[in-house]
Amino acid sequence: MPSFALHPQLLADGHVLGRLPATHLLLHRNGAVPWFILVPETDLANLLDLPTAHRDAVLADCTRVSDALRTLGYPRINVAWIGNLVPQLHIHIIGRRPGDACWPRPVWGHLEERRDWDESEIAALRVAVLGE
Repeated sequence: MPSFALHPQLLADGHVLGRLPATHLLLHRNGAVPWFILVPETDLANLLDLPTAHRDAVLADCTRVSDALRTLGYPRINVAWIGNLVPQLHIHIIGRRPGDACWPRPVWGHLEERRDWDESEIAALRVAVLGE
């Protein structure tokens, strides 16, 4: 099996934060909302096709990110694995709250605000999720 590599579009869209037990953790570059991208190491394109133990580990990582977002004050968590443009399996986990950049609409196609994360914000989110 060839070595694992993140899809170039995921790298272009996100800051690589590190590793969770079952996934690579990225933060979407648009800081209008806290938007994480988790990428399991697999050639499979659908989360539901993963072997049960691998899927459970990926979902545990998703829960960890979701719990961190709730701790940071985001009562709604949006989760999706769409994969229409990027074929590599990846899961979006987005913290939402009333009054955010496109509340209550979904972020796809409605997130018109654009803002960059500063390094201290990225570091704080890394600590919140990874504990580093």
